[in-house]
Amino acid sequence: MNLTHSEYVFTSESVSEGHPDKICDRVSDTVLDVYLGADPLSRVACETLVTTDLLVLTGEVRGPNTVTRELIEKAARAAIKEIGYEQEGFHWETVKVENHIHTQSVDIAVGVDAAGNKDEGAGDQGMMFGYACRETDVLMPAPIHYSHQILQSLAEARHSGAIPDIGPDSKSQVSLQYEDNKPVRTTAVVVSTQHADELDQDQVREIVRPYVVNVLPEGWMCGEENFFVNPTGRFVIGGPVGDSGLTGRKIIVDTYGGAAPHGGGAFSGKDPTKVDRSAAYVARYLAKNVVAAELAERCTIQLAYAIGVSRPISVDVETHGTGRMDEVRLSDILQEMVDLSPRGIREHLGLSQPIYTRTAAYGHFGRQPEEDGGFSWERTDLVDELSSAFG
Repeated sequence: MNLTHSEYVFTSESVSEGHPDKICDRVSDTVLDVYLGADPLSRVACETLVTTDLLVLTGEVRGPNTVTRELIEKAARAAIKEIGYEQEGFHWETVKVENHIHTQSVDIAVGVDAAGNKDEGAGDQGMMFGYACRETDVLMPAPIHYSHQILQSLAEARHSGAIPDIGPDSKSQVSLQYEDNKPVRTTAVVVSTQHADELDQDQVREIVRPYVVNVLPEGWMCGEENFFVNPTGRFVIGGPVGDSGLTGRKIIVDTYGGAAPHGGGAFSGKDPTKVDRSAAYVARYLAKNVVAAELAERCTIQLAYAIGVSRPISVDVETHGTGRMDEVRLSDILQEMVDLSPRGIREHLGLSQPIYTRTAAYGHFGRQPEEDGGFSWERTDLVDELSSAFG
């Protein structure tokens, strides 16, 4: 098939909460929430590793002494239990937990902390991206959105007991045909899911099928020859028994499925003074509001920071030829609306709260804002102000 620029196939993948890397993201964000729950100004950079019968924690923290090693271990085990791991080789009760977390470097603290007339600086250098588009009602790219929803619906059914023979570890992949730059149908779907030993491939396929069909728009399901479920034929050994996991290895799954740039920094386990996380959140917030205000069909925002410096060193807005305004003026107006310093971002979005465990699986973006402040970066509360600014 000859694909023009406006006609193509694009693919994104997701992984479930029980994927080894996502176990690590979940535990790292759980540790972060423990610290923020004890002190909203805690500094946390927590990394997790899992393998057979072992979970290892490392990283740097600055927080209250009430957060003990025993409390952290208890929270880590509870996270594994909530995911659903009670299998031989990785069980929430019996897994060995090693905690090597230590105190934050004083050199980093000096550069980042507010002092005298100096505002709080960025926790690291780097660039972060936010993106929004009109492909779905949550203003996310369609391939990653449907990939997440397939696995989330499977997980909900597993937790409810509706499909008890399906395990926690799974992956999905959705390929969509685009015409005139809009998704119109699915060309292929791949789902691999851990399952009980007594199930064969055809049985797993029929268990999975409705959770794919019900997620996709009506009439979008691909043909049988391109619907792949456990294409290796068997997936009984899963989770950390089948593969090791690390925090931050699924950054494309966490963001836009490859449909937009990524700055390279992972999110999980990092407190909101780390711009890897907070600036990526506010960039999504700004891009989503631009699209929701109908100022563009697509919008990418890049922010860049220098360690210890409070203001971004660049703010770039790109509307990919779909914008209805001058992009330089739009950048200026967005910076007037929202203080893009680390402190300003944290305060505007209310990020110094224990709201991060829930972000660790099924994407940080395209979720619904929650009453307690969770997913605050998905609000569209700048729409009226943006619409007024541009008439």
